[in-house]
Amino acid sequence: MCYNVRVARVYLETSFFSACVSNRTDPKTAGWRVTSNEWWATEAKRHETFISGEVLRELSSPSFPNAAPAVAMLQGLPLLALSREVEELAELLVVERVMPAPSTSGDAVHVAVATIHGMDYILTWNVKHLANPNKRTHFGLICMKLGLLAPTLITPDLLQETDDE
Repeated sequence: MCYNVRVARVYLETSFFSACVSNRTDPKTAGWRVTSNEWWATEAKRHETFISGEVLRELSSPSFPNAAPAVAMLQGLPLLALSREVEELAELLVVERVMPAPSTSGDAVHVAVATIHGMDYILTWNVKHLANPNKRTHFGLICMKLGLLAPTLITPDLLQETDDE
């Protein structure tokens, strides 16, 4: 029997790129850098990967360390539109305290754009506001009330395909 397996759609949040190019040497950041670069080299091609203008804006900030190599990684990645629907969902996520303010930038926009565009995953190292169990549950409930499918908020070490049968 032949099954059509759909390739997962993955929104790459800013912290993923930041980890890839970080030159910090503390053990946690060094581990994230290795894991992120391994994911980029092996796993990215197994998925459809996307970014938004918010990722580009954050990485292009003059205060962002190592901006040039991070922005270079964005070349060729499809850009998801920041629409009125995205703005409205971002605002609701802040009002409902799923995401921190402001609703016009940052975490709320990343989550809203990925949700409105039907991403399966949001790949992030932001474990405070995004990839943590309390946020995932609250976010899932809000999406369910709105009739939306919530993308899974996940870190690169957990989004690994295997060749096991």
